[in-house]
Amino acid sequence: MKHAFFLAPAGANVGLTTIALGLVSALDRRGIRVAFFKPIAQRVIGDTGPDRSTYFARAITTLQPADPIPLAVAMKTIAEQGLDALMGNVIAAYDESTGSADVVVVEGLPPPAGDSYLGFVSQELVKTLNAEVILVVSRAEKTTGQIDDQVEYDAKLFGGLEKILGVIVNRHPIEKDETLKSLINRYRSESHLLQRGQLQLIGVVPQNPDLTYCRTIDVQRYLNAKVLSAGDMEKRRVKSTHLLARTVPNLLHTLTSGAILATPADRSDTIIAIAMAALSQIPIAGLILTGDAHLDQRILDFCRPAFKTGLPLLRVEADSYDTAARLHELSSEVPVDDLERIEGAIDHAAQWLNVEWLISRSRKELEFRLSPAAFLHQLRERAHKANKRIVLPEGSEPRTVRAASICCRRGIARCVLLGEPTVIKTVAKSQDVELPENLEILNPAQIRANYVVPLFEARKHKGLSMEMAASQLEDNVVLGTMMLAVGEVDGLVSGAVHSTANTIRPALQIVKTKQNARAVSSIFFMCLPEQVLVYGDCAVIPDPDAETLADIAIQSADSAAAFGIPPRVAMISYSTGESGSGADVEKVREATKLAKAKRPDLLIDGPLQYDAAFIPDVARTKAPNSPVAGHATVFIFPDLNTGNTTYKAVQRSANVISIGPMLQGLKRPVNDLSRGALVDDIIYTIALTAVQATQG
Repeated sequence: MKHAFFLAPAGANVGLTTIALGLVSALDRRGIRVAFFKPIAQRVIGDTGPDRSTYFARAITTLQPADPIPLAVAMKTIAEQGLDALMGNVIAAYDESTGSADVVVVEGLPPPAGDSYLGFVSQELVKTLNAEVILVVSRAEKTTGQIDDQVEYDAKLFGGLEKILGVIVNRHPIEKDETLKSLINRYRSESHLLQRGQLQLIGVVPQNPDLTYCRTIDVQRYLNAKVLSAGDMEKRRVKSTHLLARTVPNLLHTLTSGAILATPADRSDTIIAIAMAALSQIPIAGLILTGDAHLDQRILDFCRPAFKTGLPLLRVEADSYDTAARLHELSSEVPVDDLERIEGAIDHAAQWLNVEWLISRSRKELEFRLSPAAFLHQLRERAHKANKRIVLPEGSEPRTVRAASICCRRGIARCVLLGEPTVIKTVAKSQDVELPENLEILNPAQIRANYVVPLFEARKHKGLSMEMAASQLEDNVVLGTMMLAVGEVDGLVSGAVHSTANTIRPALQIVKTKQNARAVSSIFFMCLPEQVLVYGDCAVIPDPDAETLADIAIQSADSAAAFGIPPRVAMISYSTGESGSGADVEKVREATKLAKAKRPDLLIDGPLQYDAAFIPDVARTKAPNSPVAGHATVFIFPDLNTGNTTYKAVQRSANVISIGPMLQGLKRPVNDLSRGALVDDIIYTIALTAVQATQG
């Protein structure tokens, strides 16, 4: 039987959806089979879109919960068919939403607010789903005593405090360097309910102003403003609003990152000042021209270069005062298309919940598995513990700057950016990225000379002269590789603007391969909905011979095991077992024999077709005696053409995260990025590199 946790709000505006989905994420990261379910939805006035909770669950997880029953429909069902009919519909939707999950997070109804019958429906939902109730309360602008009173009051709806499993406190003020444990201890010391042992504190989620910032496009939609220049209005976030009615010298302090500025359309001096700020790479959230005054087209033409930097320009008919007043009334609800913001909020909430205690409450033995979320969570945690120094030769590349900043703030790695410091700081400023103090920036011009002699000594047997060594070190990838070779850094990540060859060649020449490695190969971690698979080689060796293919299989199996994936290796071909012949399948057959002989401790089988390796039903027909078929976790492709095509087809068609390529076979970790890499891709590659550095 599934174990259901029913999250109910204690008071209004508690952030119930964020906490519910945060709990789903936190459980998923611990390897729990978890589902999300929202039985009944009450539409917010003016909201014509889909139910946010269910939409977000579908959009940012692999879950597919059923649509909640609209409250009006639920009330009509009760009136016409009775409460049992409604609960029957709820159970049907619950079964559809939860599948094989062990734990279900149920998002409850909003507070009754005087509607006693709505409270009665909540009680029946808890009984019908056999759920345990967790109250969610917001600490914002309330004392601990007021929170206790609120919890005690709302607990009566479910039969009193003794019927409540615990409470989650959201939007709690936080002091610098506090942890979940210290926050829980601080709250316990203030709460009389907790001191009396009447309640379990399941989590304390601190305030995070960064997660409240809407986008400029949200402002544009809210004001129904005319777009004169869209710029980056879908990406820029609004951190402050200012009504500009003073002289330019007296408004300069408002020209800050994330500011949205409203000024009358005829204030040419103000418009030009804002344009100059944009040209100075201050990412202002937007400029709103107000009122019905004439807008001088000459001024707009003069400021056109500023708008090309991404500065959004909007126009409204209302005056500046009314516009500013409306902006302060903008709803804090996250729009359904702002997945970046809700993902950030959910990730934040997940980090501050004591899910281990909830797991221990389960009435059945839970099935743990290495889900994508669990894999990524373990990866970040292991990288954090490793505390490795990773060099990034493409130090002024915008995605790399952002990724390095995030890694340093989260403690994933100690990142070193190679590049001219003023350029890197300008790039960071243009993206509204605050560079943390522990992020290192090294100017290549000031350190190259340190590595000329070491490079010469390493390559003189190949005819390299001192002059040639100095010339090669002009390439930051070579410079970073030398830092790795002499042990000043623990790993290198490159490739956002360089080719794979540019990244690997210096590593092969300077770092060299491990003693037992026949070649340098690569793997991708494919984060499928239910598990993480390893694909190799999809990026480096075009057409490996049988011995090299066997080496790739062994390296990939060891890499999988190192990252918590039990290696069951399938050697992929167009034929399964002895059913086919030809040079290509014979190569795979020979590679399988060699790999088994070298590593009899590993589960390796082949040749296997992909479906026989992956799908149990197919495996029972095509390879009934195989120890790998139907349960493979490591897929070894016969050549680069097959591997690269397959990984991209799976990645794009199934819309899954693929992390890699991770290079294997080098003495020290060097990893390549796709030139289309996203910031998250770079972060995970840095984490992979840090973990690799612990493995010697």
